[in-house]
Amino acid sequence: MLLARVAEVSRQVAAASARSRKTALLAELFAEATPEESPLVIAYLSGRLPQGRIGVGWSTLRQVVPPAVPPAAEPALTLADVDAAMEALAAVAGPGSQAERARRVHELCAAATVEEQELLVRLLSGEVRQGALDAVALEGVAKAADVPAAELRRAVMLEGSLPPVAQAVLAEGRTALDRFTLRVGRAVQPMLAHTAGSVTEAVAALGPCAVEEKLDGIRIQVHRDGAAVRVHTRSLDDITARLPEVVAVALDVPSESFILDGELIALDPGTGRPVAFQSIAGRVGSRADVTGARAALPLTPVFFDVLAADGDPLVDRPGRARHAVLARLLPEERRVRRVEVAAPDDPAQVEAAERFLADTLARGHEGVLVKALDAPYVAGRRGRTWLKVKPVHTVDLVVLAAERGHGRRTGFLSNLHLGARAEGGGFVMLGKTFKGLTDEMLRWQTDRLRELAVEDDGFTVRVRPELVVEIAYDGLQRSTRYPAGITLRFARVLRYRPDKTAAEADTVESLLAAG
Repeated sequence: MLLARVAEVSRQVAAASARSRKTALLAELFAEATPEESPLVIAYLSGRLPQGRIGVGWSTLRQVVPPAVPPAAEPALTLADVDAAMEALAAVAGPGSQAERARRVHELCAAATVEEQELLVRLLSGEVRQGALDAVALEGVAKAADVPAAELRRAVMLEGSLPPVAQAVLAEGRTALDRFTLRVGRAVQPMLAHTAGSVTEAVAALGPCAVEEKLDGIRIQVHRDGAAVRVHTRSLDDITARLPEVVAVALDVPSESFILDGELIALDPGTGRPVAFQSIAGRVGSRADVTGARAALPLTPVFFDVLAADGDPLVDRPGRARHAVLARLLPEERRVRRVEVAAPDDPAQVEAAERFLADTLARGHEGVLVKALDAPYVAGRRGRTWLKVKPVHTVDLVVLAAERGHGRRTGFLSNLHLGARAEGGGFVMLGKTFKGLTDEMLRWQTDRLRELAVEDDGFTVRVRPELVVEIAYDGLQRSTRYPAGITLRFARVLRYRPDKTAAEADTVESLLAAG
């Protein structure tokens, strides 16, 4: 398949307003591609390079932005050609590497048409804003392969990503889905929660439920198969080598085969209160001197769910049954605190649940999760059977740019431009904020945003949309200044979320729904 065809569909999908039209365009594209090409189609439409970051900065890209390089008269670049070129770019290293990367990028763009050049530059800069959302791409694959979208979605959840499942189902049809099953050792996309305004509201919506502490840590998924233990983040990154204390806990469980879902926290030894998320994220992100880092900040895994145990997959079982297995595997101190509301129409039980929230907040945690007792574990979905309750409005947004600070913030990147995910792909700016930033956060974000920079006009530094930040706000207000027509009232930074990808940021629609 030619890159020009992907560029054409990317443009058409961005211009289409109806989800059905987007799905039809993508289904047609996947039907044209070979099964082997489908992973590249998905990656390029979604703005991801399979090679990850390949070290091409804006100083190089500005030299090839159309019309800087004369374009090819006719499209000839295939997806395989582009993938091979990206592999070669990723392999460039050593003295003279910057010049060699520039030469290779120039050569690649010279072989591309204008529309292909534009897509290549956006892919290399991380700025594909016209790509298809993963959910729409999944529906397109399902339509092209003539398989039920629900069955394909489940296979993707259990496999962890769409490309390998798409390749298999486009080649073999529906029967290929049978081999994508829950397997100890292969990370599963975690179940996520929607938001409720209060515990009382959540209990009324769910019926019989459990109210659990919502801990302010790093989401982890722990797999054990005999003596082999793997620890994954919510984005499915393998962090086993950085967390020997978690491996030790897993090996102490009286079972040789399981998948546990939980949270990694740290408690202040003096007060017993939770340590700030940023410190935990720094510890988990550090690969150097793991022994020293562990001594400086020991981490504690606490679990709230089990997906498989002793050879039995549990994701389809109700929450109360999974918790019974969890209680058999782990002592109370290794499980999140919780209370059950067996009779949601009993005022005393609801009041006890509200007191549980108050106690959780008083102990320094961020809120509670209310979970239906009869609900299965829906991997990879933001299910309506899990509802989170926090005392303030919060939203996960993506940093699109930052302005240079002045006064005591001179030399730092301060005022953040914040964006939410748009339904058709890309990000929509909702406002700016510099509030809530500690000196430590200011230093950290300046260093990180400089790494992500793609353009600098001397005042504003535009960055690749990769960094997720949790923002607290008091509500939404209408604004003609921003493209979505809304902005956040009194937005302030709570923390950065290096454990989340930009694809997990909140959407404009979810903000409007939450009010």
